[in-house]
Amino acid sequence: MGYDCVVCAKQVPDTKNITGQAMKDDGTVNRAALPAVFNPEDLHALETALDIRDRFGGTVTVITMGLPKACQVLRDALYRGADRAILITDRRAAGSDTLATSYILSTAIRKLAPDIVLCGRQAIDGDTAQTGPQIAEKLDFTLISYLEELQALEDQTIRVKRNVGNGWEVVEARLPVLLTVMNTANTPRPSGAKRIMRFKKAKAPAEVAGEVAAQMPQAGKPEQAAETKNRCDALAAKGLLIDQWDLSTIEADLAWCGLAGSPTKVHRIQAIVLAGGQYRQFQPTDESVGELVGELIRDHTIG
Repeated sequence: MGYDCVVCAKQVPDTKNITGQAMKDDGTVNRAALPAVFNPEDLHALETALDIRDRFGGTVTVITMGLPKACQVLRDALYRGADRAILITDRRAAGSDTLATSYILSTAIRKLAPDIVLCGRQAIDGDTAQTGPQIAEKLDFTLISYLEELQALEDQTIRVKRNVGNGWEVVEARLPVLLTVMNTANTPRPSGAKRIMRFKKAKAPAEVAGEVAAQMPQAGKPEQAAETKNRCDALAAKGLLIDQWDLSTIEADLAWCGLAGSPTKVHRIQAIVLAGGQYRQFQPTDESVGELVGELIRDHTIG
């Protein structure tokens, strides 16, 4: 029979490379100033979904919301074994907080009618852990958070071990369910070489349109649109066209999207600069090293 899984993935700024340009004046993340990566715990959610498909049959669809460049995480998901990838991109969704994001994603997921939705426990750019549970609420799916082990899946019933901070508990639920997955749940599989060769040219229509505009700057809009359609048709014929949805496609209520649907407001941004204290420099000589060791002993740092 198999189970159809949807994985919510997010392209996030690499927080290991934070700079002073990481935030805009309005309090939103300046994503253009930071390198982007696949949200780490979303990779564990993807691995859980792939494991479910491999063991019990079914499909794995990965969905992401963002700018066209977010297709990179969709290609990464295809390299690792996902069956389908969907990009949700729309300027009207800009500025969405977790409430608006969960509404948009839940509206899209409802069109797919999955048995299981999987999300990473949280994203490293916001660390709220709110989006997954909010999606479950809007879909009226049973929520099982902090998954560490999938123990059984049979007769539309799932049993998992979840982390509760100071221990574990085993819970069962009837499908459909939404699972949030921790980074201790598994080891994500690497990209497959054959799948990389197959899907490295996969693109969404927005990416194709961007390429056409860059390569044909002197062409008019109708000519660019025609060329974009021709290239998209060619990709579709090869199974390489990434599905692209906007808010109209998923029939979203615009009052719940973007800034209009986001009650979260940034009150103030404060830049914290850690000033260095006093320091002494020791030369790499036996005398200086002896002086350093003596000082550390006198200060009871060592000894």
